[in-house]
Amino acid sequence: MVGHTVSRMAAFAGLMALAGCNTPDTGGAIDAGAGAASATPAVIQAKCPQIVMRDATSVYRTYAKGAKDDPTQIIYQASLADSTRQCVQSDTTLTVNVVVQGRVTSGPAGGPGTINLPIRVTATDENNTLFSEVTQLPVTVQAGTGAQQFIFTKSAPINGGAGDFAKVYVGFDTGPAAPKKRK
Repeated sequence: MVGHTVSRMAAFAGLMALAGCNTPDTGGAIDAGAGAASATPAVIQAKCPQIVMRDATSVYRTYAKGAKDDPTQIIYQASLADSTRQCVQSDTTLTVNVVVQGRVTSGPAGGPGTINLPIRVTATDENNTLFSEVTQLPVTVQAGTGAQQFIFTKSAPINGGAGDFAKVYVGFDTGPAAPKKRK
């Protein structure tokens, strides 16, 4: 168990380095520029919204046709695990750079292949939606490898000043596809 904990900590440290963060929780203070002695002083963020992953949207399963909720008919199962973020403030926009680690594995009815994972990033400030977008992330499952790790990144620009209650939600989007617009 200790080895597993150490490897998870090492993986999360790698996520932090990928996102440009030095510690897991910066308290919102992130250096987005050069040092104070240079021509461009560092930008210190007052608030960098927390990332929230809800239990209900952190797991995604695909089933063989007509076999919804039958565990023996799972083709692929994916889950989201650790996350981090980095914020950059301009005059009009707070950009939240989201990084999430996850994994996907084939189920009893699956095999090697590529799956598109619908991952939604939504930024809210209490009841106001500031940003919401679904990204189809292709992940390939190799034969005989068990679970495949993946890293998801997304920049979420939030116009105007996000309030103290702003949060960024990340999860799988399991709703129906949006209808296509007619031309």
